[in-house]
Amino acid sequence: MQIPGFKILDRYIIRKYIGTFLLSILMVIGIVIVFDISEKIDDFVQKEAPLKAIIFDYYANFIPYILNMYSPIFVFLTVIIFTSKMASDSEIIAMLSGGMSFHRMMLPYMISSTFVFIMSFVLGMYVIPPANKTRLAFEQKYVKARFAPAARNTHYQIDPGTYVYVESFSSWNNTAYKFTLETLEGNKLKSKISAESAVWDTTNGSWRLRNCFIRTFHGASETVVARKQIDTVISLTARDFYRMKSDVQTLSAKDLNELINTQRLRGDKNVMYALIEKNTRIAMPFSAFILTIIGVSLCSKKRRGGMGLNVGIGIALSFTYILFMRFSEMFVYTGSLPASVALWLPNIIFSIVALVLYRIAPK
Repeated sequence: MQIPGFKILDRYIIRKYIGTFLLSILMVIGIVIVFDISEKIDDFVQKEAPLKAIIFDYYANFIPYILNMYSPIFVFLTVIIFTSKMASDSEIIAMLSGGMSFHRMMLPYMISSTFVFIMSFVLGMYVIPPANKTRLAFEQKYVKARFAPAARNTHYQIDPGTYVYVESFSSWNNTAYKFTLETLEGNKLKSKISAESAVWDTTNGSWRLRNCFIRTFHGASETVVARKQIDTVISLTARDFYRMKSDVQTLSAKDLNELINTQRLRGDKNVMYALIEKNTRIAMPFSAFILTIIGVSLCSKKRRGGMGLNVGIGIALSFTYILFMRFSEMFVYTGSLPASVALWLPNIIFSIVALVLYRIAPK
């Protein structure tokens, strides 16, 4: 059935959605920045951070990060505020009475949430990683020093058949102690280099091994050569020993995938941070569709409690979603679930909630 003027209603809902979404972003980000400045002002003054760096290196890159992190709240508040207002003004009743079905009314909402989805996806994949690199560098210099935990008893497979063992690594002087490099062919050990220490040379990207023994195996026999110092280039850098959890937030999609492949080859347990980051970047944008459906289903009817009750419910549900996203990371840390399942679990559960509410709403 062709509904007279239904295209005008589409534009009306889309304009309301996008306008309220942008307004809520400005309000919340303004509040967040005020609180962040009050928290860090002492560090800025004490470490004499330049005003230009504070504005352009920190806050200009802080805003996209916060925007994407709290986009579920922005979406939910947007939908609840203007849908509740439309319901209280009997605009939704007029639409449905004019022949528009509830399912058809959802079309402009889904078009608007597609805009939010694209924005969140582009931010997470292409804008935020380089922005985080600048922001974290600023924080390390002017706000707080990020100390890497000491790496101990580290085993890596750096290439097929090539293994490295390090008893301890000092990030202070980029030195690995009790360094062992083994090469295997099949199941047979072909060579083994044992060094008292290995120092990372930042100039030429090599390791300088000191007080080392080189053992080469020839069937049942072996030869041993002692060296005071040798330089060797392998697929391992000092950075691999003290890569911070937040470092994955600075990597592009391509670099993130390469890191995951490298860490999986090495058997590096820190691969879970990269897997969490990768799946979060994809799973988070889908919340725009899910939370939009929940918001419309909850607020499309006029309630005695008014808009205040709906806003309260919306804030509670949106914070629940964000907390659930953070809590789901614990399943990855403990090894209970793979990241590809754990990070999508909130979307799966909230999708079921959205489906139930959506089926009930037209009634």
